[in-house]
Amino acid sequence: MRSGFVSIIGRPNAGKSTLLNALVGEKVAIVTAKPQTTRNRIHGVLEVAARKGKHPAAQVVFVDTPGVHLADSSLDKRMMQEVYDALETRDVVLLMVDATRRLELPGLDPDAEAGEGAKLGLTITSTDGKQVTRSTPKDASGRKVQSEDEFVFNLVKKLDCPVFLLLNKIDLVKRSDLLPLIQQLMELYPFAEVFPISARKRDGLEPLLDKLVNALPEGQRYFPKDQYTDQPERFLVAELIRERILMETGEEVPYASAVVIERFEEPPPPPAKPRPNAKLPLTSISAVIYCERQGQKAILIGKQGSKLKAIGASARKEIESLLGTRVFLELHVIVKEKWRDSRGFVDALDWRRQMEEIAAHKAEKEKQEEEGE
Repeated sequence: MRSGFVSIIGRPNAGKSTLLNALVGEKVAIVTAKPQTTRNRIHGVLEVAARKGKHPAAQVVFVDTPGVHLADSSLDKRMMQEVYDALETRDVVLLMVDATRRLELPGLDPDAEAGEGAKLGLTITSTDGKQVTRSTPKDASGRKVQSEDEFVFNLVKKLDCPVFLLLNKIDLVKRSDLLPLIQQLMELYPFAEVFPISARKRDGLEPLLDKLVNALPEGQRYFPKDQYTDQPERFLVAELIRERILMETGEEVPYASAVVIERFEEPPPPPAKPRPNAKLPLTSISAVIYCERQGQKAILIGKQGSKLKAIGASARKEIESLLGTRVFLELHVIVKEKWRDSRGFVDALDWRRQMEEIAAHKAEKEKQEEEGE
């Protein structure tokens, strides 16, 4: 069989998480219309059956990443580190481009903006900078780039693995208009494959999978056959709560919010012979929502606690669906000023570090109990 890691990268709102969920067939990553919804690397595991004359059986580990952007705060830098880490261990990279969004890319003929490509909103900037209309940002190394789109393509140019270009949201543009965009982007990088897709409608995903499997090396499974993600339930629960914050609040609050699970009490194993009409077991969860200002806390709580209750009620339904149990969910809001600029706090939000600390605490507790005996 074949197996390998496939990293999905792109600008914010390119549809990476929607694609991950569509490919895996499970809700592995939260999805909202707000940019920078994804803050961590998220693994989604897909078992692909052999298709005679097409490809052998495979296990594909998709790695969703935060949207590529020019980092400023400690949180931004942490998110970009997640992108770099995903590109360190990969067999194939999927570069997702929103076919409906105006791109800013250097190196192509400036006169092309008057041609067919302009119908798709492709803005071409000349290498001498004549077409640049805003201040020039810098990447993490301090080198000037003309746009974040250029920053993404610069990342791709450093890779030594197959890169597939995915033009997403083709259900929102005329298919006859896609060819000029493909031709111009192919001039920037020799993509191994190009796929027009609609992640939302799952259009074009089958031929993508066929090519992906054939691009992967021979190997063994990285995860058990029935496992679809490596994320622990605690992290998935925290993400579902954060998803509801993103959906229920306005422009400022979501980006200044973080969710940490403080208590996660699983129910005891069910009896061998459950009683007829017995209630589902109960999972008890307590979570803290961090924000940066008192005004944000007031918005999150709402008048007489109405907003927090709405967030909790909608999140609880999603969590119950995930866990298959009843859920008691308790939410608290704490102000931690400028937490996005605190490297220590941002690092502590990493679920991998949280799980290591929980394991260490559990081991220490068991050791103390043994010594007490």
